[in-house]
Amino acid sequence: MSNKYIPSALRRLPRGRTSLAAGALALGLAGAMSLQTVVPGQFAFADPVRVEAAAPQNFASVVAAVKPAVVSVRVRTDETPQMMSNRQGIPGFEDLPQDHPLQRFFRRFGGEQFGGDQRREQQPRRHGMSQGSGFFITGDGYLVTNEHVVSNGSEFTIVMDDGQEYDAKLIGADKRTDLALLKVDGEGREFTYVEFAPDAPQVGEWVVAVGNPFGLGGSVTAGIVSARGRDIGAGPYDDFIQIDAPVNRGNSGGPAFNVKGQVIGVNAAIFSPSGGNVGIAFAIPASTATAIVKDLRDDGTVVRGWLGVQIQPVSKDIAESVGLKDAKGAIVADAQGDSPARKAGIRSGDTILGVDGQPVESPRDLARMIAAYPPDTEVTLGVWRDGREQDVKVTLGRLQDDGPTTAAVQQTGKDTAFVDSLGVELAAASAMKAGERGVVITDVPADSAAADKGLQPGDVILEVAGQAVNNPSEVASAVQGANENGRKTVLLRVERNDASRFVAVPVEQNKG
Repeated sequence: MSNKYIPSALRRLPRGRTSLAAGALALGLAGAMSLQTVVPGQFAFADPVRVEAAAPQNFASVVAAVKPAVVSVRVRTDETPQMMSNRQGIPGFEDLPQDHPLQRFFRRFGGEQFGGDQRREQQPRRHGMSQGSGFFITGDGYLVTNEHVVSNGSEFTIVMDDGQEYDAKLIGADKRTDLALLKVDGEGREFTYVEFAPDAPQVGEWVVAVGNPFGLGGSVTAGIVSARGRDIGAGPYDDFIQIDAPVNRGNSGGPAFNVKGQVIGVNAAIFSPSGGNVGIAFAIPASTATAIVKDLRDDGTVVRGWLGVQIQPVSKDIAESVGLKDAKGAIVADAQGDSPARKAGIRSGDTILGVDGQPVESPRDLARMIAAYPPDTEVTLGVWRDGREQDVKVTLGRLQDDGPTTAAVQQTGKDTAFVDSLGVELAAASAMKAGERGVVITDVPADSAAADKGLQPGDVILEVAGQAVNNPSEVASAVQGANENGRKTVLLRVERNDASRFVAVPVEQNKG
C-alpha cells in the first residue's frame, strides 16, 4: 500500500509500529460509529443534539388561504385649522403703533382676532388620513386592528384584497392593550376570516406577517418567533411576542400567522433606531387579543379588576431583607386609600406571591392576573408578611382612570443629621412642612451605597425595615435593629413624586 493512503499522523510513527497503530485506528473508528467518542483519560461525551426535521417548505398555500382575510384600514381624522391666536403671540409685533401699515394689514386680513372683517368666511375644516392593517375574525364582518390605527378617527374604510371597499364602524377600542374592533356591513357577503391560535407559539417557530406596509396593499413577509413575554414599556400589560419577519409602517394591526394559518399575534410595534426595519417587531399575543376582542364585542369596552396597590419587582437584595428565598413576586410599595387592597388589610411591605394558587413571578404578572378578573370577584392572595406566607382574601374593584396626584414634599435642608449606617444626610419632613410625614434625604454622597441604589436628595423615607419613621434618629434606630438581627441590607420604603417604592440598601455590620 502506498504511503499516500496512510494518514500523515501514522507516517510519522517509527517503523514497526505502523501496523499496530493502523489497527488501533480502525478499531477506534469502528467504536466511534457504534458507541460514543472516546478521548484520552477514558472520558466520554454524550452524543450532540440532533434534530430530525424536514426542510422548511414555501408558504404559498398558507398565504393563499389567509390573504383574503387581511385588509387595509384607511382612517379619516378631523383636524382643526391652524390660525394665529392674536398679535401678542407674534414675536416683534407686540408694540406696533395703531397707524402702522402692518396693523392695517392685520385688521384687513387677520379676521376678528385682529379686529378685522368679522364677515370673513370660516376656513374649511381640514381632514387627515392614516392607514394600517386589519383582519376579519368572523364571516359577518368583525375585524381586528390596533387602537393606535383608529385613534381619533371619524370615518373608517376597509379595502379588501380584491380592491373592493366598505365603510366600517368602530365597535370599541382598548388603549391599554392597543387593540380595536371594527364592523363591516357586507350586505350579505360572507367574508373570509381567520381564527386565533389556541396555543402560544414556540421560540424558533415560523411566522408569516401579512399587511399593508407603506400603503402598498397586501404584502407578505416571513421569519421566526424570536422571543416571548417581551416588556417594551408600551403599557401595564406588556406581553409581546418578538418576531423577525420584516414589519414596517402600515403593518400595524395586521396578523402574524403560524404555518397552520392561525393568528399567533397582532403586529403592533417595531424597534427601529434607524427609521427602517431592523428585524425586531412586536405582536400582541393571540391569548390577549382573544379576551380583549370578546369584551369589545360584548360591551364595546374592556372592564378590568382593580386591586389598588403600587408594586415593584423583588430584587435579590429585597428578598434577602424580608427573608424570602427567591427573588420572585411583587412587593407592595403602597396600598392606595379606599382601595380593595387597603380594605382587605394589604399594607406596604407585603410581597404578593400568588393569586388563587397561581404563582406571581413579577409585578407584570400580578397586573395581568388581576386585570383578567371581572370587578366584584373575590380572589385569594398569597402574601409574604413578617417572615411567613399567609392568605388574604380581597374583593376586587373596577379599574378606573388615574386620578390627580398630590404635591411633593419640598426640601429646605434644615435640622439635618447624618446617619452613618446609611451614609446619607436626613431631615424630618415635618421640620420642612407642617403635617408632613417621613424623613427627607437632604444629601447623598456620590460614592455611597445609597447613591448606588438610586437614592437622591428630595426622596422621602417613610419606613425602615417595616417601621414608620419621622426623624433621623428613628431611621438610625431602625437600621441598628436590622443590623443586630444579622441583616446585610435594610429595606427602605421611599417616596418620590408621589410614588413610593422599596429600596434595599447595604448597611455596615455591627462589629461589637
